[in-house]
Amino acid sequence: MKSLCDLRSDASALWTAALQAVDPEAAVRKHVKRRKNILEVGARRFDLDTARNVWILGAGKAAAPMGKALEKILGKRLCGGFLSTKYGHALALEKIEILEAGHPLPDENSLASGERIRSFAEKWIGPGDLVLCLFSGGASSLMVSPAEGITLQDKLRCSEFLMDAGASIHELNSVRKHLSGLKGGGLARLLRHATVASLVLSDVVGDDIATIASGPTAPDPTTFSDCMDIFRKLGAADRIPPSVVTRIRQGSDGRLGETLKRGDPDFREVPSFIIGDNAMACNAAAKAAKRAGYRSTVLTSRLEGDNASAAGFHMSVLEEIVLRGRPVGRPACVISGGETTVKVAGRGRGGRNQEFVLHCVAHLAKLEAPALVASLGTDGTDGPTDAAGAVADNATLARSLKFGTTFLRESLENNDSHTFFRRLGDLIVTGPTRTNVMDIHILLAG
Repeated sequence: MKSLCDLRSDASALWTAALQAVDPEAAVRKHVKRRKNILEVGARRFDLDTARNVWILGAGKAAAPMGKALEKILGKRLCGGFLSTKYGHALALEKIEILEAGHPLPDENSLASGERIRSFAEKWIGPGDLVLCLFSGGASSLMVSPAEGITLQDKLRCSEFLMDAGASIHELNSVRKHLSGLKGGGLARLLRHATVASLVLSDVVGDDIATIASGPTAPDPTTFSDCMDIFRKLGAADRIPPSVVTRIRQGSDGRLGETLKRGDPDFREVPSFIIGDNAMACNAAAKAAKRAGYRSTVLTSRLEGDNASAAGFHMSVLEEIVLRGRPVGRPACVISGGETTVKVAGRGRGGRNQEFVLHCVAHLAKLEAPALVASLGTDGTDGPTDAAGAVADNATLARSLKFGTTFLRESLENNDSHTFFRRLGDLIVTGPTRTNVMDIHILLAG
């Protein structure tokens, strides 16, 4: 029988294994090989001797280690480049310029990064050049180039409302693409005279290239009309900046040009390679669990939807394990991954992972076998906090009573999961991981 102490120790080992499996630098080295003058990127081969110049452009929380790996692979053949990453995620690189910017909400440095990438593409890159684009989670906020008539504050207010209203990453990025000069294939338009390939660390369910980083080098299947539908669904039309609503309406009426589409005169296929995703992280955690003596299974790597509902479903699975020994017998480990959404009603602090675990606390207290739930964002940041996530077990509810019998209820009502787990010492704090493949949920039963 595994004790609660064992479960906590094992959970830490499992999420560490998951993060190591999606290390960006290792992922680039796995997918990119150089054999003398031939650069192999996935199944594609590029002759470095015929390339006039070789450049790197990109953005995301994993951009720095991805760039570091390519610098080593390309050596003297690399001419330079520019990457944008989140504050605290930069590395010292030799030939690639890096600027840190705001995430999850863009700031002035995000604007500067967008302008730098745009000017780099327009002034330095031409026919005969090879451009390797690097994208990972966070790029949408780290590389901002607002469309005409849209300000940074407009985009900020729009993004804040959509996130608080529970918009999915697909919905959020659909709108972002139609407010940008770089997203939705905008960068591909600027690089149409060069040879381009993209390396992508996926932070979206389904690994959709058009959604990751808002698809700077991918044709966009969404339209202005889709954005209007999103506004209506979320009741957003009267709460979003008028300039944004005006632009979306004008586009829906056909008065503005659409984002890059297949068949567009500027469209040129850009091969994109997924070098890491949530499934890889989930599989690594499950394998580590088996080595630690658990019967383990991956429930899904495509979890979406309401956070509270997802937590409730996971607790029903854990209860079934304890009572019925299925889908796996004890000691059991169930792994899932993806990205849920939280509708923010309170004024507290937290993120979807801390909130997920908070919804499990009362259920865990009722189980008669040692049980634990841990959830963390693989980027090391859960919402606007310093925590990656949180962990709870059967004893968490009893331990919380010293802060009052209503502490759990009030924390849930106020979306204040961070305060709850900080007081109990149950936050998961990893610091910047420099990777990002959404979230990992770990359920253990001793």
